[in-house]
Amino acid sequence: MNKKDYYEVLGVEKSATQAEIKSAFRKLAKKYHPDVNKEAGAEEKFKEIGEAYAVLSDEQKRAQYDQFGHAAFDGAGGMGGFDPGDIDLNDILRSVFGGGFSSSFGGFSDFSDFFSGSSSGRGSSRARKGRDTLVRLDLSFLEAAFGLDKEIELTLNDACSECHGKGGFDEKTCEYCHGQGYVVTEQRSIFGVVQSRSSCPKCEGSGKTYARSCSTCKGTGQVKKKKNISIHIPEGVDNGHQLRISGKGEAGTNGGPNGDIYFEIRVEESPFYKRDGEDLYVEVPLTITEAVLGCKKEVPTIYGNVVMDIKAGAQSGTKYKLKGKGLKVVNSIRKGDQFVILNVVTPTKLSRDQKKLFESLSKTDLESSSEFKDYKKYL
Repeated sequence: MNKKDYYEVLGVEKSATQAEIKSAFRKLAKKYHPDVNKEAGAEEKFKEIGEAYAVLSDEQKRAQYDQFGHAAFDGAGGMGGFDPGDIDLNDILRSVFGGGFSSSFGGFSDFSDFFSGSSSGRGSSRARKGRDTLVRLDLSFLEAAFGLDKEIELTLNDACSECHGKGGFDEKTCEYCHGQGYVVTEQRSIFGVVQSRSSCPKCEGSGKTYARSCSTCKGTGQVKKKKNISIHIPEGVDNGHQLRISGKGEAGTNGGPNGDIYFEIRVEESPFYKRDGEDLYVEVPLTITEAVLGCKKEVPTIYGNVVMDIKAGAQSGTKYKLKGKGLKVVNSIRKGDQFVILNVVTPTKLSRDQKKLFESLSKTDLESSSEFKDYKKYL
């Protein structure tokens, strides 16, 4: 079944600010919360708006969604890095409604496993993929045209080598939740006594604690490390092109795989070549005598200079095509073309001898062309 557009789900425009997205989610969450709305379909709607907000409230996920739609998070062929099963609605509601989020609904159920369908209550204890990382990569015009191999130094969260990503030593069952990973509290509300289940604050939902916390990572299981990432940039990339390095991003939790790194390309404009897709455009200046008499003109391309045969009587704006002299189509053998636009330049400073030549030329008949004849009809 096709998923609805996330913007449509929240009832906001694609240009909506984060404040507008948050405000829309607040209204809809209050309306469709399953502890408040008992109508058929309310629970599914609540799940839908939670998923939409989880994506649109995250600038990186939103950028991926805007570019690729739902395919951005399709593990089968998209960019990945996001699984609805990883959504923690409790965290979302706390972030939106603040510390008093329970009172906003008069108390409500725990949603640690709302999206995954699990009933174990230990949603945060399962293996989770590490966060994806988006990096802007600036290239010169020629680097983008011909491609290259680069090594980029990044600082990323990596699994602590001291405790092997666990955060401590001498593992034992959490005494606070007795290994369940969650705690249950009861609260009276206008709907009666409502049980609220939330992740254990002691073990953070893992169901286990450690006798000694790791001093290297301060119990987080992760440390920041500098990594050198090698990346191959293919020929012909353009602004906005993204390259994915799988499994080289931030470390996962509870044994989950590393996230991915996405390099978003930004290409410096060339002062000479104008790009349109894989085609290039250049403007070549001609003197009046070159235009009138014709000439052999040397023209630069990114593959080296070529000599063009300019016919006599060339006009400004005349366009020539140099086939296959454009940019390579990414991951293809096909190349674009280069178009040469002629620009006949009128001199602004003349020597005495040059001026005499033009004065002599002005006494001859240069008005025999059809353009002049048509013009004179209206005089």
